[in-house]
Amino acid sequence: MKFWADLHLHSRYSMATSKDSNPEKLVHWAGRKGLALIGTGDLTHPGWREELRDKLEAAEDGLWKLKKEYYLQQVPAIPAASQVRFVISGEVCTIYKKEGRTRKVHHLILLPGLEAADQLAARLEKNGNIAANGRPIFNLDSRDLLEITLEVSPETIFIPAHIWTPHFSVFGMNSNFNTLQECYEDLTDKIHALETGLSSDPPMNRRLSMFDDYAFISNSDAHSPQKLGREANLFDCAPSFGALREALKKPFPGFLGTVEFFPEEGKYHWDGHRACGLRWHPFQTMEAGGKCPVCGRKVTVGVLHRLEALADREEEGKPPSWRPCERLVPLTRIIAEAEGVGENTKKVRELYNGLLEKLGPELKIIREMPLCELEKAAGALITEGIRRVRQGLLTINPGFDGEYGEVKIFSAKEREAFSR
Repeated sequence: MKFWADLHLHSRYSMATSKDSNPEKLVHWAGRKGLALIGTGDLTHPGWREELRDKLEAAEDGLWKLKKEYYLQQVPAIPAASQVRFVISGEVCTIYKKEGRTRKVHHLILLPGLEAADQLAARLEKNGNIAANGRPIFNLDSRDLLEITLEVSPETIFIPAHIWTPHFSVFGMNSNFNTLQECYEDLTDKIHALETGLSSDPPMNRRLSMFDDYAFISNSDAHSPQKLGREANLFDCAPSFGALREALKKPFPGFLGTVEFFPEEGKYHWDGHRACGLRWHPFQTMEAGGKCPVCGRKVTVGVLHRLEALADREEEGKPPSWRPCERLVPLTRIIAEAEGVGENTKKVRELYNGLLEKLGPELKIIREMPLCELEKAAGALITEGIRRVRQGLLTINPGFDGEYGEVKIFSAKEREAFSR
């Protein structure tokens, strides 16, 4: 069975998240995006686990589904909410000293059930406040977090999260580990997959031969339901926790690949200093000695810079763990570009809803739908936008220091020419 999965997201119990991030809205938007499996997020938070128990029921082995009474109305072209499944998931932050340096690392954890989540939360509560944030912070070595998680459930899927993000990741500039072994020590062999994050993609990561034995997965890290599926993973396996776990272990049977942000759009792709409006390619940072010419402070070293420092290949390698990826732009962004209006406007929402009602889920529209069929429903300009996205014919001003990159599909003159 082929299906799309987004395994890393957050509930409303995490900081800086939408109040709409509840089970019913997450299922509603998963269907609109074309996702069959999503993470619950925030597995350690007591309030969220209580809500999950109230609103979910057991489905296939190790997976969960929304109870029927919580379904929101969906348009006919979208798969029923009953087809969307949850896997118990959460992101944990560890901040600690190691070898004289402060390390800040995020980890994605998938568990086979809520009982395991209860047990893990009880163990971790000794190291920090699990009720303060859906993504809790613990003064705990990453290796020890992995050990505790495996003691609670040997079936755990443990994945280093967004591995290059500057401030909170295993290879980011602030943690500055240069190998997984430095971080996870004797338990490194319990890790089989790594998460790319929005500012990198699998081809970039395949320039490092030390990753040849790992699968690269990509997830939305959504803080609101509408952001689900901006990155996702394609599987061909049974809908169960055990099958998912096997698909993410070498030789990765049943894991087929990913859809991605264009990594330049990620908010830490290039180096820079947001306060001074400074956006730099890594070479510029190195030439300037890493200091902002405006204020003299150190610039934030981005994903591309750190990756270049550790890469031992000029081009993407294709080991047996290699899987294809596609780079996409969200449909609302394509519509906004075509119409020359903001992405969050009423006009974009109406056009987006209309296309889903006529054609089906978003991933189907932007990936699979023949252009001739698209044009009948969407018109020439939106169809041309989708064609350009599929072929990578975009202009992107790269993201830096927490600012998303700026994607341009059309110039004003091109938009005007199509409207004639």
